[in-house]
Amino acid sequence: MEIPKPKLSWKTAAFPLLGLLGFFLYIYLFHVNIIGIFETAKTANPVIYSIAIVFGLFDVLFFSISWRVLTNHLKIKLGIFQAYLYVWYGIYVDTIIPAQSISGEVTRTYLCTRDKCGPFGKVVASLFTHRMLGMTINVFALILGIVLLTFGGNVNPLVFNAIVLVAAAIVGVIGLMILFSFKQEWTTKAVNLLTNFTQKISRGKWKLLNLKEEAVEITTHFHDAMKEFRHTPKAIGYSVSYLGISWFFSLSVPYLVFVSLGHPVTWSVILVTSAIFLALKAIPVGIPFEVGLPEAVMTTLWISMGVPPALSATATILTRIVTLWFRFFIGFAAQQYLELKPGVPAGGAAEKAKITAPF
Repeated sequence: MEIPKPKLSWKTAAFPLLGLLGFFLYIYLFHVNIIGIFETAKTANPVIYSIAIVFGLFDVLFFSISWRVLTNHLKIKLGIFQAYLYVWYGIYVDTIIPAQSISGEVTRTYLCTRDKCGPFGKVVASLFTHRMLGMTINVFALILGIVLLTFGGNVNPLVFNAIVLVAAAIVGVIGLMILFSFKQEWTTKAVNLLTNFTQKISRGKWKLLNLKEEAVEITTHFHDAMKEFRHTPKAIGYSVSYLGISWFFSLSVPYLVFVSLGHPVTWSVILVTSAIFLALKAIPVGIPFEVGLPEAVMTTLWISMGVPPALSATATILTRIVTLWFRFFIGFAAQQYLELKPGVPAGGAAEKAKITAPF
């Protein structure tokens, strides 16, 4: 299994610049003083903003640990530090190849397979389950946020409808994922139909018997792993716990950004806007770096929650520096390290400082 090696080119650099231009045009339409945005950004408390950056690192760390709990349960040889590097590599590919719904998972699957950490099917099962748990927490965050907003008497009808729509869509996808994980025969039939169709249109020129047998074997490993998760909820519980901690650090980044600007907002606003933003951001739009649209969405959400437009735009820029650009450069460093040293032993450096129990 190979993944395309992301390359930086003038086209790749042009998209973020166009996106930024579009974002500033968007906020100009809101009659926001663009010069005032940068003046406001200068007032940010550097200590608090630095803490937001550190919390961004902890977010990815506990996200990695949460995934590593699942791989460890499936006897996939993956150390904590190694999982951390793989996640950073995935973030880098997600940024360059804008298909966030799959590219990060595909990257981690490739790395685990390349480094012979475990069977392909089990690796996919760990990533599949981890994504499903993250989506579940997203739904709970939306529900908790709207409850807090309701008690605070600050419910915008537009935001409420958006929350209901996004939550319903996520629940629907989770339901399909659960159904898929239970029905092994459906997956096997899909593999048979696909291979038979491909062989038919190729008029027998493509011999797909070996590929078909491998696909069935992978499917068997996948569903066996999913059965293990269903029979041992303890591993799921530990993974959810660490994922919850990751979410706390993730939500803390925009919260601390507002605090650093001297205009703190309520946690309910952060919960709702972040949950909606993350759900929408998971839809690939085909633009490297996805600059422009996410910023416009984030700014619009905060404005709809009563945050002044100028402050919303400034907070958006400072937040995205942490969650996009800072992560991009760390992900690039992880990618370079793993490509220069492709033979990193499974569980290598992390095993020396291995933490017991759920890890």
